[in-house]
Amino acid sequence: MPKVNADKQAVSEVLTRGVENIYPSRLALEKKLLSGERLRLYCGYDATAPSLHIGNTLALNKLAQFQALGHEVIFLIGDFTTMIGDPTDKKQVRRQRSRAEALANAKNYQKQAAAYLDFKGPNAAKLKYNSAWNDQLNFKDLIGLASHFTVQQMIQRDMFQERLKAARPIYLHEFLYPLTQAYDSLMLDVDIEVGGNDQTFNMLCGRELLKVLKNKEKFVLTLKLLTDEKGEKMGKTEGNVIFLDENPQDMYGQIMSWPDNLIVTAFELGTKVSTAEIASIAASLKKGEDNPRDWKMKLAWEITKINHGLAAADKAQAHFVRVIQKKELPMEMDELAVARSAASLEELLSLLVPRLFASKSEARRLLKEGGIKINGAVVKDSHKKYKIGPPGLVLQRGKKSFLRLIKK
Repeated sequence: MPKVNADKQAVSEVLTRGVENIYPSRLALEKKLLSGERLRLYCGYDATAPSLHIGNTLALNKLAQFQALGHEVIFLIGDFTTMIGDPTDKKQVRRQRSRAEALANAKNYQKQAAAYLDFKGPNAAKLKYNSAWNDQLNFKDLIGLASHFTVQQMIQRDMFQERLKAARPIYLHEFLYPLTQAYDSLMLDVDIEVGGNDQTFNMLCGRELLKVLKNKEKFVLTLKLLTDEKGEKMGKTEGNVIFLDENPQDMYGQIMSWPDNLIVTAFELGTKVSTAEIASIAASLKKGEDNPRDWKMKLAWEITKINHGLAAADKAQAHFVRVIQKKELPMEMDELAVARSAASLEELLSLLVPRLFASKSEARRLLKEGGIKINGAVVKDSHKKYKIGPPGLVLQRGKKSFLRLIKK
């Protein structure tokens, strides 16, 4: 069995970094960790998209910190709960997904999580699917589990109250989601559950079920969330998410678009940068000593490095400096061979639907707005003709999309 690190400073770090609340108390969990007892903890991930995203990595980072201390970590894929759909913070019912869709979505989850967790070695993280036990439940079992919760507990949740006021439907199966998540805690027999603070209700349901049925105290550790300038969390529904399967350049560029007030929190939650260095970054930003852009570049590099490796992070940063900051053409770009030596801009734009533009109308709109460049220069005359001969013709859409046309 792996040796548990009960060092006071290491324990304090894992209980404070990025942590918002600990139930029933930090003191109680700290006592357990300092005792040297090996604890079992988990976080569940519903397979609602074909890739994990940056928001998911916040809990992965926390699981990794516990794993480094020698504790047993479970990476749970919610292939069953995906079919229900978590109603948390949702103003309308989630679309239900099939088991086949959930499993297809989760195909690369373990590979992506492996950038944070070690799935090999003496203290390997365990991969589990919650269909393994939920598929075995019968109606009698479900009624028994449901008897430990009240309708009042469920209906008092903010999103259900909002739906009631707006006369939007609340479906019975949505009440079963927190019950099903609670059952995960029971079947895994965990000591700790980790998740974002938006999951507090669901995680506390699991704490209650373990207490009633096994007389066991489950600790709930909630994390701060990454939120945009509107206070909305970074998530799939909100449309501001960065998926882990994004190419390194896009991942780096999207992080650079984050608001400045997110920099310190993102370092704390999403990177392995030391707490001391993060405190120094926070102090520097507060005093206005450095350009926030420079720290954001380090943040983008750190997160891209974790998910894609050092070489890819270096390359993404070099691309950003060259193309975005210096407004130069990228060293590498996609190419399209065309069977003509010259064409008008209007003809060129037609050739690039849907490769560079969603439609001809979008291309015309961007042209009118000055959002199209050829060889680095803004163009607006759709009738002007261009030669396509060597070295080719570079069309640019906005700041980040480039395509080189070459003669076939």
